[in-house]
Amino acid sequence: MRQLPSRILLCLLLAIAAFGAISCAVPLGPGYTIERQEIRVQFVASPQPRIRIEADYQLRNTGNQPLTEIELRLPGKRRFHRAEPRAKWDSSSVALSDSPANSRNDLVKLPQSWPISVRHTLHLSVEFEPARTEEAELSFTHDAFFLPAQGWSPDLLPARGAIATGGVPPKKWNLVVEVPEDFLVHLSGSDLKQKRGKGGLVVRAEQHVADKYPFVVAGRYTATQIASGNEAVHLWTRAALEQNSLRQASDELVKTLQAYDSVFGNRDKKQRPLWIVECPVVAGCFTRSPAANASVSEVSAVTQDVEPTSAEMISLDSVVVDISGGAPKIATAAAPSLAASWLGYGQNPGFYEQEPPLSALPAFAAASGREALDGPASRTAAIRHALRVIPVNPPARRVPEGRNVMRAKSFLFFYALQDRYGRPAFRNALQHMFYARQGGGFNLNDLIAAFGEETHQNVAEFVRLWMKHPGVPQEFRARYEKDDPRAPPTTLSKETTP
Repeated sequence: MRQLPSRILLCLLLAIAAFGAISCAVPLGPGYTIERQEIRVQFVASPQPRIRIEADYQLRNTGNQPLTEIELRLPGKRRFHRAEPRAKWDSSSVALSDSPANSRNDLVKLPQSWPISVRHTLHLSVEFEPARTEEAELSFTHDAFFLPAQGWSPDLLPARGAIATGGVPPKKWNLVVEVPEDFLVHLSGSDLKQKRGKGGLVVRAEQHVADKYPFVVAGRYTATQIASGNEAVHLWTRAALEQNSLRQASDELVKTLQAYDSVFGNRDKKQRPLWIVECPVVAGCFTRSPAANASVSEVSAVTQDVEPTSAEMISLDSVVVDISGGAPKIATAAAPSLAASWLGYGQNPGFYEQEPPLSALPAFAAASGREALDGPASRTAAIRHALRVIPVNPPARRVPEGRNVMRAKSFLFFYALQDRYGRPAFRNALQHMFYARQGGGFNLNDLIAAFGEETHQNVAEFVRLWMKHPGVPQEFRARYEKDDPRAPPTTLSKETTP
């Protein structure tokens, strides 16, 4: 075959590339693009405290057909006590109605068909009020409030249809917060700008894709900064703490943070500070969601240490805490929820949806924080409590183990990994897994690969012995039930770890 001249070949390649670029730009289904957006949060302290959310979106129809409606999700009625939301399409008011496809979503019926390539502006507004006494909703007071990551700002959804697009925020957009002048404000984003005037404070922060979901914490707080090695902690309380109490709380927080660094590695590569903030209203501070409080509920289930929820992560770097028990109890209250920050809170959609044994990692992390405060005896006590859930003499044949038994085994599995490979290898392997899988979640195969890379041993066989056989290895049980007067007698056949 005759070879084409290089100039002709180059022209053909350029033509193919140009055609590919054009074809990729052609929309394949209905959809739109959010070209610009801004969300504003205005806190009104009196006569009745309320939070106004105003959101503006400049939209362009980038699909292959005209659109007649936009589907969106407004802040949940069961999470906030809210007034009726409103919407405008350009300057015209438009009605919001329930989506027939999903009752959690709303539809904006457009006054006229939205042609291809045409731009319009959508304005949404909603107002939050303090929760009523009988309601299990997030609440606030005249001098403090918070809006947790996810669930308070409107979410625009893709158009309906095959290969539909839409609802994705632009790569950067502004979050603007207006509060009384003497408020402290912490919010997501970067390039922070503040402006004071007429008795108010306006804070503007640029949001990026890496910020995931926006959040705001603000109030008339007293700020104290605590240094803990690589960790900087901002402690915000409603009233100034007495010095001895503050010193004790600081010391215990430092112990907890250092323990998490020791067990799981540094919290993140950017070394961002942590914020520990006193709840505006304890009764309306926590979502009461099993997912949000997984670390607390799981550790209680396996250690028989049942306590009411006293803290909750509301963003990757912020936790709200009930300190009604006094300043010395701050670390004890915050420790279980703080653990979630080391495990990648908010960085992947399935963080609280893992299968065993990964589902018990938040419980193990929370127990590690308590061990830092209460000493090594806390570790032994937690392990012994969990061992009592697991039958000493399980059936010889393989039968499915109950949920509580599997939860306890999964919890103990991480202690067994520590014992088997040592704490330095445990720390390095977990940190490698967290960094490698940020944004995408992780599973048991990722855990095995991380430990295999760190230890150069057959970790899969160790995992199989623990999770695929009934009960727990005799050697592990004997080690921790030694001198335990509550331990049942055992007649287990000889079994050793690999």
